[in-house]
Amino acid sequence: MPQNLLEQLRQYTVVVADTGDIQVMEEFRPQDATTNPSLITAAAQMPQYQPIVDEVLKDARKELGDGATDSAVANLAFQRLAIAFGKKILAIVPGRVSTEVDARLSFDTEATIAQARTIIGLYDKAGIGRERVLIKIASTWEGICAAKVLEKEGIHCNLTLLFGMHQAIAAAEAGVTLISPFVGRILDWYKKDTGRIIRARPIPACSR
Repeated sequence: MPQNLLEQLRQYTVVVADTGDIQVMEEFRPQDATTNPSLITAAAQMPQYQPIVDEVLKDARKELGDGATDSAVANLAFQRLAIAFGKKILAIVPGRVSTEVDARLSFDTEATIAQARTIIGLYDKAGIGRERVLIKIASTWEGICAAKVLEKEGIHCNLTLLFGMHQAIAAAEAGVTLISPFVGRILDWYKKDTGRIIRARPIPACSR
């Protein structure tokens, strides 16, 4: 029976969904999933996920108290929203979910470490093992230094915003669990620099 491209890819690699849309994951059943704040924000605006958003906002208001400003509640809720979606995702995927540290902390090692510990603590509290969570951190020097500390604590990291071999080597030397090269952005640079267009070819189905 002929296989579609996704089924063919599964034979040669691990399929990872880069989205916050839970329904998409239920349909395509990836092994792992990764999110970032923009993906979570986009998913949170979909009507089908409004109950998740409402529950997170309710919990944030309860935690901060009635005297908290709407801005403070919204900020806390946004931090917790990624974990709320992560928990839902882990009920679908058999592997891991990557949850990202605030990109504004990319050049602050200590702040990155602190937020990563907070994220993993929330997953711990939800009864989700650390072997199922990756903390997504920018591959700046400060981010790589943070990941080195976190990996020694048993907090596994996924280094993103990785554009070159020097970053990959530094991440490997830091002992990080996973790196996520920005292949698309690197390809954009290559095409602009060389003027060449690369056309993808379909993967042939196995004959047996």
